[in-house]
Amino acid sequence: MDFTLDETQRLFRHTVHEFSAIELKARAAETDRTAQFNWAAVRKMGPLGLLGLNAPEEYGGAGIDAVSAAIAIEEMGWGCGSTALAIAAHNGLASAPIALFGTPEQKERFLRPLATGTGRLGALALTEPGAGSDLSAISTTAMLDGDDWIVDGAKMWTTNASIADLIVVLVRSAGRGGFSQIIVPTSATGITIGPAEAKMGLRGSPTHAVRFDHVHVPRENLLGTAGRGLQQTLAVLDGGRIGIGALCVGLAQAAYDEALSYARERHTFGTAIAQHQAIQHMLADMATDIEAARLLVYQAAWVRQQGQPYTRQAAIAKLFASEASERVCYKAMQIHGGYGYSSAYPVERIYRDQRLMAIGEGTSEVQRMVIARLVLH
Repeated sequence: MDFTLDETQRLFRHTVHEFSAIELKARAAETDRTAQFNWAAVRKMGPLGLLGLNAPEEYGGAGIDAVSAAIAIEEMGWGCGSTALAIAAHNGLASAPIALFGTPEQKERFLRPLATGTGRLGALALTEPGAGSDLSAISTTAMLDGDDWIVDGAKMWTTNASIADLIVVLVRSAGRGGFSQIIVPTSATGITIGPAEAKMGLRGSPTHAVRFDHVHVPRENLLGTAGRGLQQTLAVLDGGRIGIGALCVGLAQAAYDEALSYARERHTFGTAIAQHQAIQHMLADMATDIEAARLLVYQAAWVRQQGQPYTRQAAIAKLFASEASERVCYKAMQIHGGYGYSSAYPVERIYRDQRLMAIGEGTSEVQRMVIARLVLH
């Protein structure tokens, strides 16, 4: 699809690809094996704009278009799923709501350090033990007490919690049906961040349960409008789904690259397996899935860039890209045969990493509900 990109976008892709090859891909196996976040690479991302993809230039952001932001996540996903997920969450889930709904003071205080890399990362806390896809069921509360919000409750599956300076928390703030977003510094008294979850994949992207026990947060940390937190969150998730779709494309491309190289090198029955029709058909299907997913993701990003509603496009892109990535990674393992099941080959890790993509930021089932509702409207 490069022919549709302008020169600036192509140059940006090249820059991020080269960075990812050196700083992410070369360390991806170690990041997965040790389950240690790749801070060494992330500390170099600020000057490249990779930590400010959703922030305005006036607050230290990259000042790039939405398609370029998708390209950045795609290329990082190609390099390392773990690191890419953490950065996608930092940009699309933590920085984005502050950029969209924050006051100038909040943007200067909270967004600038996130965008420039002078602080740590950001996180968004939504899911609870009893509330996942149904966000209206959350029970974490924030009550006003003088000049402070008092936050109580528990969240889970919070990406970046242990490596973040702040968490944007969705809370029940005004009785039944009233929700708000509150910016909660992770240094606040009363926050307990649980140990990192032991996960199937994406092991270098820390995910935690977070508990809030009578946490005092200044009144001015309310993000956006009180009572509009659910609507704000849904708007943020639309953008996040483009990011996850882009990450899926990157993971699929990485698996495809490995499978193509292996098919050319591995010989059976006196010839490279790339010469066998069964392998050729798998490679053809993989290339088709990747190209279609990439086009859908870029289309959703382009619609967003035009300032038009893009909920439908984002859901379609996320649904197709996440399921296409699974198909591609499955075929990559098949092409590798028994070696595909070995951690000595990257496709084993990539397969594990991609499995979350059809679950996080709205399962495939939720995406189909969103699409169907808009189609039938």
